[in-house]
Amino acid sequence: MKVSKPARKPAKPLSPGGKSPAAPGLRERKQQQTRERLKRAAMALFLERGFEATTIDDIATKADMSRRSFFHYFASKEDVVAAWQEDAAAALVAEILARPADESMLTAAENAIAAAVKRIDPTEAAAMSRLKRDNPALRARDQLKYEKLEQALAEGLAQRSGRKSDPLKARLVAMISTGAMRVGGESWIEGAREKPEAFVKRTFDAIRAILK
Repeated sequence: MKVSKPARKPAKPLSPGGKSPAAPGLRERKQQQTRERLKRAAMALFLERGFEATTIDDIATKADMSRRSFFHYFASKEDVVAAWQEDAAAALVAEILARPADESMLTAAENAIAAAVKRIDPTEAAAMSRLKRDNPALRARDQLKYEKLEQALAEGLAQRSGRKSDPLKARLVAMISTGAMRVGGESWIEGAREKPEAFVKRTFDAIRAILK
């Protein structure tokens, strides 16, 4: 008697880049949730006690997990801060890609940054800036963060425009926008009282005045 083979499931359609759609499974979602719990616990302790005074054991305890579990997700305390920065950068690039195609690159960058900062607690952002300013290891990583952010913004702006002749313009706008964000971060350290989105508008108005 011939046993019929089970029917093969059709392959999932590939994305334009040739990869399967990134739909996270249950395991991946749980890992993301655990990583986020560790990150939030660490950031709360950093802001409360300071970076140096917070230990990995403190973070693990606050997140209600073991020290070993911490190292499944992060190699060091510095990596937690880097993850916080990378998540913020990814959210900003997503805002860039969502801007209307008829906006200029500079306007798209301004509106994307304004939308992104609305979701950030200004007090927490200022505290994070002071944290990085006062720690040499974090300051070094902060420099690298801005370099990566500039590259990600340039790629997002070029992808949004859909024009192959725009990479140079995208890089220049990304450089200007990254510089504006750095100035903004320094202003929060100094105790700026403006709403973040109002400060973004004023900063880009100044940029346009310089470029005239």
